[in-house]
Amino acid sequence: MRNFKKIALIGAAAALALGACSSTDTKDSKAADGDGVVTLTVGASPVPHADILRFIDEKLAKDAGIHLEIKEYTDYVQPNVALDAGELDANFFQHVPYFDAEVKEKGYKFEHGNGVHIEPYALFSKKYKRVDDIPDGARILVNNDPSNQARALRLLEQKGLIKLKDSKNPTLLDIISSPINAKVVESEAPAIPVQLPDADAAVINGNFALEAGLVPAKDALAIESGENNPYANVLAWNKDSKKAEAIAKLEKLLHSPEVAKFIKEKYPNGEIIPAF
Repeated sequence: MRNFKKIALIGAAAALALGACSSTDTKDSKAADGDGVVTLTVGASPVPHADILRFIDEKLAKDAGIHLEIKEYTDYVQPNVALDAGELDANFFQHVPYFDAEVKEKGYKFEHGNGVHIEPYALFSKKYKRVDDIPDGARILVNNDPSNQARALRLLEQKGLIKLKDSKNPTLLDIISSPINAKVVESEAPAIPVQLPDADAAVINGNFALEAGLVPAKDALAIESGENNPYANVLAWNKDSKKAEAIAKLEKLLHSPEVAKFIKEKYPNGEIIPAF
């Protein structure tokens, strides 16, 4: 499922199927316009996913015979709902652990490509300048979806703020102790930047931090390491998509040298890191 070769094979099969259809097969002919360009509707988080897709559409897509219609989402639920409903051809907003959890829980018939970029999680505070300054009894916010909550909790443990049970996907219930008696509270990921001034500290997703004007490399008390990070964001699509060949082209462009350069230049402080 995670091998790019698989979608390439699917794309080849789709191409053969299209070749076998008559010119009156309107279902398949609608995939391309008069110039043979296939339009892909892709759901994405505004930052950095939509930024990356816009760069591809403006600079690279035309030569590949595709055009991207980008639909932005500010939550982590609707992009997969819309993909499952056929409202999107693909989405680009999630990392593999979240993808796996969603597919297992909701039975989605999705596939995904290889990692495109990593958004390092970071610990922020409007009240304190260093991790060591966070006081006894501090209220610390983390996100409430399981795969991302585990990631946030591990960052807090790495910085010595909590101690966790040995668990693959720890939750708040797996906090054994806290040297500072921290009160770790969960909240909706998009809301955490807004709630940050009222908390002592908060772990914020990279994209929501950027949208709130927070630069992890400059503003954070601590940043998650990008080395060997399993949370690379990926392109996802429905199995047996009628636009598999075009999706394969987008997947290839997402891993092009041009995109890697764009990410590094757009986010020079390591806020976003290419994963290829």
